[in-house]
Amino acid sequence: MKQYRVWHRTAYTYSDPVEDSVGQFHLIPRELPGQRVREAEVVVSPAPGDMRRDSDYFGNWSTYFHVTDAHEALSIEASSEVAVTAPEYDAAALALPWETARPLRHPDQEGAWRAAEFAMASPRVAQSEATAAYGAISLTPGRPIGEAATDLMHRIYTDFDYDSTATTVTSTVADALEKRAGVCQDFAHVALACLRSHGVAARYVSGYLATQPPPGKERVFGADASHAWLAVWLPGTDQWLAIDPTNDQWANDRYVTVAWGRDYGDVSPVKGIIFTEAKTSTLRVSVDVAPIEP
Repeated sequence: MKQYRVWHRTAYTYSDPVEDSVGQFHLIPRELPGQRVREAEVVVSPAPGDMRRDSDYFGNWSTYFHVTDAHEALSIEASSEVAVTAPEYDAAALALPWETARPLRHPDQEGAWRAAEFAMASPRVAQSEATAAYGAISLTPGRPIGEAATDLMHRIYTDFDYDSTATTVTSTVADALEKRAGVCQDFAHVALACLRSHGVAARYVSGYLATQPPPGKERVFGADASHAWLAVWLPGTDQWLAIDPTNDQWANDRYVTVAWGRDYGDVSPVKGIIFTEAKTSTLRVSVDVAPIEP
């Protein structure tokens, strides 16, 4: 088991006062069999007139806030302490043919009804002939689901360049496929589209990855980032195989899960609406994932 202190700060500044700000955030990690949240707190400044936490449709912690005082800056600062253990998967489930991981084709499978919506297209994960063709290289007939998903992960890692300038938060799967470049969000969306094009259930996961500084270098506080990966349904179990195309590895005890959904739009860290005459604004995000020694 590994323990982490996670800190995430989102700060906005505006060229003119904002009269009203309504928002929602997913910043509090989930409680899971392999993940324990020992403490969690989020502070919004200016203080909201209304703020409440609830569980959303997918079981994630979702917090609504409403700032009614005029302000030219807004900050959302989340901190949590999390203990994580590396997942262990059912070897027999990993060895099942990938065709069995299609809940719409095999609704009799245990858990198929819960996985079904993750096998369909979603607003940010469109299916196409291109995604079906790219996925088909890994999803050969009868191939074990664990092996097929891992191969797709490795191919995306190999074929795509990590380039933060290649895409934006509104870029599509088609954009990333055409450029063969993007960031973790794009790689997760591409993998989801490839799998779902063949009926395989897979979900988008948002969270953090604890990084290590280069040898001889000290950790720089606030230099980390939020991260995204995906998890593939293992039929007949409650398990989902978490794979990370950005780093070509299965998620392990360095991954902190915050939320999951159909795609980024379901679990974006912060989103909202402001009422203002401001013409410009700035956004600064700082993240730190620090290991806690036993």
